[in-house]
Amino acid sequence: MNTTELQGNWNEQKGKLKQKFATLTDNDLLFVEGKKDEMFGRLQVKLGKSKEELDKLIESL
Repeated sequence: MNTTELQGNWNEQKGKLKQKFATLTDNDLLFVEGKKDEMFGRLQVKLGKSKEELDKLIESL
């Protein structure tokens, strides 16, 4: 998934992730251009999933 795809519908995906994983906060899901890797790192730690698993999870929302 590229940055444009992720950023384009991020607010919708963010809401779905927060519904699925109640432990996520707005700060965990803060998407700032150029900081995609940092955000994915926070999600990996918090959810215990690999980057590939997170990509698939977000794409399936």
